[in-house]
Amino acid sequence: MHDIANRQQAEAWNDWEGVHWAEHPERYNGMLDGFNDALFAAAGITAHDRVLDIGCGTGRTTRIAARQAVAGHVTGIDLSAPMLERARRDAAAEGIANIRFEQGDAQVHPFPEASHDVLISRGGVMFFGDHVEAFSHLRRTLTPEGRLAFLGPQPGEPDGAYARATAALAPFLREASPAATGMGSLLDPARIRDVLTGAGFTDVGITSAEAPMNLGADADDATGFLFAMGPTRHNLREVDAATAAGVRAEVRRAFEEFETTRGVLVPGSVWIVTASAGQPGPHA
Repeated sequence: MHDIANRQQAEAWNDWEGVHWAEHPERYNGMLDGFNDALFAAAGITAHDRVLDIGCGTGRTTRIAARQAVAGHVTGIDLSAPMLERARRDAAAEGIANIRFEQGDAQVHPFPEASHDVLISRGGVMFFGDHVEAFSHLRRTLTPEGRLAFLGPQPGEPDGAYARATAALAPFLREASPAATGMGSLLDPARIRDVLTGAGFTDVGITSAEAPMNLGADADDATGFLFAMGPTRHNLREVDAATAAGVRAEVRRAFEEFETTRGVLVPGSVWIVTASAGQPGPHA
């Protein structure tokens, strides 16, 4: 692996949290797949495009991009060796040939200049150690006509659906787990604009996308998944068993509100961010 700027994140995603994502990609994809249409509509990938998927994880979005860039090529980059191992295995099982995965830190990875037409990310750009430096570096990998499209979280609403479902757990979530550090770094649209314009991007657009997040087959399943996730495990690691069991039971009851025949579907919202590498358009 090449130089690493964010060693804390590299260590975290190669530790137990990265392993959990690699072992359960369908669970994490269930949370985010509802937003894929909005992300890929914004990216506008065409048949001959060369695409870079930043923070590709287990490769779900990388594989989607490769099916769209049928005469082009797609690269997924991530810090996590266990997640990339899963990504390579799944891509091979699906017979996708125009795809490769690299382990590295996208903030400093030595990509050739003007080697990509499109940059995409389903949340991976949140974890950069220096966002302006990272996006400046990535912009140089784009052609002058190149474009960026990424998905990022919106600030949680205190009375929103997810907050209601996990209210019993909220008082215990006092700090980010190692891999979740930086997850809230790009919540504010003004901050997103400042970062991207500071990095030289133009025509920055930020829109909201809503979709259900599938957390599990039923309330029991969704609760089990939530309590196995990194932030929950990290923050409950020193909580006594009786207290943790009580919190778990409350969350399980709250999830019943969201049970459907298709699973536990909790409404969610994200930002879809787009930008151009070249000169601003006439309405910028």
